[in-house]
Amino acid sequence: MKNIELTSTTAQRIYKDYLKRVEKCLTILSKVDRQEMLMEINSHIFEGMQRFSDNNETDNLLTVLEKLGTPKEFLKPVIADKKIAQAVRTFNPKDVLQALLLNFKNGIIYSVFALLYLLLFVFVFFIAAKIIFPAKTGLFYLDDKFQAFGFIQNIDGMNDVLRFWFIPFVTLSAIIFYLLITLLLRFTKKK
Repeated sequence: MKNIELTSTTAQRIYKDYLKRVEKCLTILSKVDRQEMLMEINSHIFEGMQRFSDNNETDNLLTVLEKLGTPKEFLKPVIADKKIAQAVRTFNPKDVLQALLLNFKNGIIYSVFALLYLLLFVFVFFIAAKIIFPAKTGLFYLDDKFQAFGFIQNIDGMNDVLRFWFIPFVTLSAIIFYLLITLLLRFTKKK
């Protein structure tokens, strides 16, 4: 990677300091990924500097770097994604562990979404089960006490309180559940 040559010594020092902080954040990545990220950040800085028409290089550089943000913050998700890709490529236990630790928060969020989507598919399964096994699928009560919801083998003495309303109820529940999951996913992506 070729460093940007700035005429102002102050701007050059700020630029080099910023790149050192970037490099420090990227040490966990492979050499290839580090170089790729450095080149990309360098390119952003160069392009950002080209947008200015005034001659105050230091102010222009500070504006560009401020828009990029502190390396520790804006690189965090990028490093986590790169580390996952590296772990998948290498199967190295160290890389896998680092990827898991970097993505711990994302891992929890995506695990919750996986569970929610699994529950959504269970609703679809219940609809199919009601069509195929209408007597054994439903909302079952025994002596006015809830017993089961879904598909069960032994329905002795139980009463399906929803009967033919089971499919519309589960379909509406699945639609509402899907909309809630989608809104929740949209909310997590905005952060």
